[in-house]
Amino acid sequence: MINGAHMVIHSPDAEADRLFLRDVLGWPYVDAGHGWLIFEAPPAEVACHPTEGEPAHELMLMCDDLDTTVAELTRAGVEFTRSVQDVRWGRVTALRLPGGGEITLYEPRHPRPREADPVRPPGP
Repeated sequence: MINGAHMVIHSPDAEADRLFLRDVLGWPYVDAGHGWLIFEAPPAEVACHPTEGEPAHELMLMCDDLDTTVAELTRAGVEFTRSVQDVRWGRVTALRLPGGGEITLYEPRHPRPREADPVRPPGP
């Protein structure tokens, strides 16, 4: 049935953000034609959070060691827009994409499906 997810980053400078994903984060990619790069993202999770406002979607990158990852990305010239915060579910910060967008980066403290024995609901 569903075999993957495709995330889209809308950006005023998509080319700069593609180069960031390729050159700074080092994500593997294919060229879908005319320089339109499609990246292989790391394993993903999906969570549904309640909101009082309009429905929205958010891309959050995860890492095993936030301090090490922040140091590596800082050496690569990445700008961080929020200081590291300890929250109930992990340690979190945010980084600026070259196109002007912001992506959250965090070290999770919650159980992760790939590390635990996830519940498998009955199929359709």
